[in-house]
Amino acid sequence: QVELVESGGGLVQPGGSLKLSCTASRSIVDFYAMDWYRQSPGKVRELVAQIGNSGWTNYADSVKGRFTISGDNAENTVYLQMNSLIPEDTAVYYCHVNLGGLRVGYWGQGTQVTVSS
Repeated sequence: QVELVESGGGLVQPGGSLKLSCTASRSIVDFYAMDWYRQSPGKVRELVAQIGNSGWTNYADSVKGRFTISGDNAENTVYLQMNSLIPEDTAVYYCHVNLGGLRVGYWGQGTQVTVSS
């Protein structure tokens, strides 16, 4: 069992920045990867960014060049730095423990990000 605590969401104007944090109750290097997903009302939850335990990263096309995922293994924390935010980025953002393959991972409780003027 892994518990995830997310923070950093909020209301920001278009063009602004936010940094999300996700702290795990166990060492994140034990996992295949850590992911950030997001879900808007009426839409399917989508993968935003991933960071593997060896440091590789992967991003959705819609956020490339604007979002950066990083990890602090000593703090068991993953971050999502979001810059140049647009209204379409409005969603609940979820942290996810990726165990690899078909294994079911773990989800955080989600943090709301709203981009609006």
